[in-house]
Amino acid sequence: MESPASRGFRKMAAGCRACADGHRGGHFPEAEFACEKHYATNGNISKIHFLLKRLHRNNSRVHHFSDYVKDNEDTREDEEAAIKKCLWLVTQNFTGKVNGGDRCVCEINLPDNTFPAKRVAALEDETMRLTNRVEDEMQKIQEQDIRLDNYVEKLINLTKKFEWLEKLRPEGLIEINFEELKKEIKEMETVIMKIRGKVDGSNAHVEGLYIEVKNISKTVGQLESFDKNNVIRAQREMENLKKRLADCEKNLKLKATPMVPLGSCQHRGLSSVSKPNLLQLNWKGVGFKAGGWGKDAAWNTTKKSMYWVGALNPDGRILESIRVYNSLNDIQMYKNSIDLPLSVLIKNKWNHTLAGQGAGSIVYNNNLYYNCYNSRDVCRVSLSSGVYQRKPLPNAAFNSQYSYAGVGYQDIDFASDEKGLWVIYATDESAGNIVVGRFNVATMMVDKTWTTTQMKTQVTNAFMMCGVLYTTRFVSKKTEEIFYMFDTKTGKGGQISFMMEKMADKVQSLSYNANERKLYMYNDGYLCTMMLWCCLELWDSPLHTVSIIPK
Repeated sequence: MESPASRGFRKMAAGCRACADGHRGGHFPEAEFACEKHYATNGNISKIHFLLKRLHRNNSRVHHFSDYVKDNEDTREDEEAAIKKCLWLVTQNFTGKVNGGDRCVCEINLPDNTFPAKRVAALEDETMRLTNRVEDEMQKIQEQDIRLDNYVEKLINLTKKFEWLEKLRPEGLIEINFEELKKEIKEMETVIMKIRGKVDGSNAHVEGLYIEVKNISKTVGQLESFDKNNVIRAQREMENLKKRLADCEKNLKLKATPMVPLGSCQHRGLSSVSKPNLLQLNWKGVGFKAGGWGKDAAWNTTKKSMYWVGALNPDGRILESIRVYNSLNDIQMYKNSIDLPLSVLIKNKWNHTLAGQGAGSIVYNNNLYYNCYNSRDVCRVSLSSGVYQRKPLPNAAFNSQYSYAGVGYQDIDFASDEKGLWVIYATDESAGNIVVGRFNVATMMVDKTWTTTQMKTQVTNAFMMCGVLYTTRFVSKKTEEIFYMFDTKTGKGGQISFMMEKMADKVQSLSYNANERKLYMYNDGYLCTMMLWCCLELWDSPLHTVSIIPK
């Protein structure tokens, strides 16, 4: 009868075939069984030695083992369990051989079960430290990104400023504080250099910002030089001119002949025109060359401090909106403005039913008067309520049939003076000659008309003063001539000659304001004003000699 030990011992064949075969063949009945460790930890090898020795003693009494087990069944079960555990350990981690003919030597390779607690703790500490460093660096990067975004926004704003400056003519560069610009750019350059050093040139975004700052700094230097060479000289000339005009006015007041009071028409007409005073570029920019501007032109209006600007679309035809300012400071600083839309967007398409056409608009008693789009109608919109009205202007030409020379779609031109509101236009019946109509604001109709002998297409623009029509024509890029006048009181016209300076090539609009005796000129997008003087006697002109030739 084979004992349980013998059966268990045969299970060692997978690991120590020599020892198992030796026992099964009876070659080593009295042999000493030895296990020599290769790796052992935590007392495992001692336990294996003890169990193997017990195995050897039980094997020597194999023929009596069954009786032993019967007599001591509890002991047998304990031993068998221990032997099975030993055999399982052995078969998992050892190789065996027969050594010296009488010894079964098993080499057991047991893993090192010592847990490296210190190394793991050190690794956790290092991991925690690295994690903290990564979080700190990420926080710094986020902060830098925020700062970079802020400087990107500043750069965009500065770029817009410089684009505007570069497009201006020399006379448009007025009161530009280059020192403040250079200081602001220097601060940004310093910050960008610090960030650039931290990222070590590896961030393309930072490099791009650095290059932009450098380029803008260079542009500021060029513009400053340009300003010193051109604008400052122009400003000095303008100041000298203002001083001369002030001295002239002072000297005139000392003369026996008094100045003509504002609002009075007790004079013999225009005697002189001042040089233009440039306010600024229109709020839409240099691309909007056509348009009109001014103040409320009604005599003794309650809106004397209000300004309006109506820039046409770049095509020089459609007036989609006007912008209103409450004061000179507001218009100079482009602030506190109110937009009055005339075109509306309906289903992703612009509707120009209420839009204007051409630069013949005017504000009179807080109402905007203009030529309605694509028609001979005249429109009126209240700046306060937005109430809209329109009526046709009988027989008036439109859509550039008889517009001013070099200016499109100004067939119908509104004008104002001390005597009221006027409309300047032409008809087929007049053969294209200028027709002056006295406009009734109550009925929105023309009460009376005068037909002149001057072709409308041969004049560049026109204005009214004290019931007298004055027309201009092109002389040079810097000069216009007031060359023709027509007096509605007498019904007679004639040739005159007053040279009028301008800032740019084309004069798109001229609007006279009786409250200041000023002429408001929209000149290729620039907003300019000129003072007008009148003489009490026909040949007594303080600054110019007037030559009127009947026609």
